Amino acid sequence: MGTGIAALLELLDLEPIEVNIFRAGTLEELTLRVFGGQVAAQALVAAGRTVGRGTVHSLHAYFLRPGDPRTPILYEVDRIRDGRSFTTRRVVAIQHGEAIFNLQASFHTSEEGIDHAAEMPSAPAPESLPTLAERAGAATPAVFVAAHGLDVRFVGELPWQRSAPASRQQLWLRTEAPIADDPLLHAAVATFASDLTLVDTILERHGYSPWDPAFIGASLDHCMWFHRPFRADEWLFYDQTSPSASAGRGLATGSLFARDGRLVASVVQEGLVRFRSRAT
Repeated sequence: MGTGIAALLELLDLEPIEVNIFRAGTLEELTLRVFGGQVAAQALVAAGRTVGRGTVHSLHAYFLRPGDPRTPILYEVDRIRDGRSFTTRRVVAIQHGEAIFNLQASFHTSEEGIDHAAEMPSAPAPESLPTLAERAGAATPAVFVAAHGLDVRFVGELPWQRSAPASRQQLWLRTEAPIADDPLLHAAVATFASDLTLVDTILERHGYSPWDPAFIGASLDHCMWFHRPFRADEWLFYDQTSPSASAGRGLATGSLFARDGRLVASVVQEGLVRFRSRAT
């Protein structure tokens, strides 16, 4: 597998091996378990490959087991419904004979309707901000982002270097190079990227770093709603906050805005925020 944008596109280019069954690989050398955003993005592609019309407007997913980065993932698609306006698919990701992930996605044929949206917060232009590589060098997050061909630029301090708790996290993101015009591909890339920093947003409210060795964290579920057309190879502004954390779980919400201020997608995720017992 290549590196950078070539690697990301290869991850999202699933191999059909039977009717409604697809196979995909991983970048196994980078993580101890498969990145949740990768599984969600691949499952969305699997669902979309079986849809004849319409574009994705929502997905709802649960992370069931850690994925093994040394083993290909099988995606089985259940064609639940093909309607006149809406098409629904369920996808199960399987490794070693067990389900590791479950996704349900809905596709909608565009139609006229009322239109309103929240306003994009004020933010510095992405060109005025340093790249993650410039700020973090060989740190694991920077290596991971670069290996998948993403350009990520944080507003303010990096999540693992904050000097004080923060109630909000903001960043710009896009692919490092142009990609094909397929709307499903752009939605899949946004799905991949949307999972990069949400759990960090929960921890930052309390001044914790996601790289604290005493911390155990993982995505539990992930939901997205796609409101308007966008391109993932053009700048997207990601505004994130965490409205609640309790009982070892935390909730994070995010809004993705296009450069022109249009709200293009909304994200909600619940994450595990458990801490290992500390020796005294």
